[in-house]
Amino acid sequence: MLHSNLPEPQLLKVLLEPLLEDFQYWFTRSRSLLQTEVIPFLGVAEQQALLERVETALNDVIATQSLFRATDGQVGVDTQVLMHWHTLLMECWQVAHHYRLSKSCDA
Repeated sequence: MLHSNLPEPQLLKVLLEPLLEDFQYWFTRSRSLLQTEVIPFLGVAEQQALLERVETALNDVIATQSLFRATDGQVGVDTQVLMHWHTLLMECWQVAHHYRLSKSCDA
């Protein structure tokens, strides 16, 4: 449920802060997978390109979190940026899911 009775800066803090934490968590996990595992259904170049996109997004999220904290929640994030991060995470989740399935079939 949205907290529509909160002032706008508080609403932004209530919604955006945990969202940024989630993005950081999932991009970190995705980076770890892409750095440590050979993903057989991705080519080396494709895996490296995905890793670079994840690292860029993770750095952007961390910078946004720093700015958000430094301004005491007075800065927002463009919806298109959030959607880009979300789309990238969906791609990472699909890769991870497919990877786990391929590992379970190998066992």
